[in-house]
Amino acid sequence: MFSGSFYALLAGFLGATASLSAKLSLGANYLREMCETRLSGWSETPGGSAACDWLHIPLRLLCGGLLFACNAVMWTFFSKALRHCSSSARATITTTAANFISSGLLGRLFFGEAHATLWWVGISLTLCGLLVLHGSTPQTQPREEDKKEK
Repeated sequence: MFSGSFYALLAGFLGATASLSAKLSLGANYLREMCETRLSGWSETPGGSAACDWLHIPLRLLCGGLLFACNAVMWTFFSKALRHCSSSARATITTTAANFISSGLLGRLFFGEAHATLWWVGISLTLCGLLVLHGSTPQTQPREEDKKEK
């Protein structure tokens, strides 16, 4: 159906989404600030801030539930990636690279984070290693019949 690399990419993205959910649910008032920003854009009424005083609590609980759901599905996809990839190293490196890239993109999208040059160098090296790993052909073990003939 799907290749192991596809499952590994999904697992990496879901791991980054779980981290985002944890930061939103346990972080310092990110949800309240987002709520106030969104509500102030819709209307100029002063009651928008009062709504955010209680609305951030169910949003935090929702993000906490999303954290556990994303982790459960991430481990499911990672297990499938391990089963369908030719090596466990390929599945692990693909998942890690997808997680790093997704974390960077989600951090930029939700929190406006900017990354230093060293971060980009690290991601580039990770992707180069991933390309080398995916470009190599898997080595097969000799079968028992071939060993007996020699």
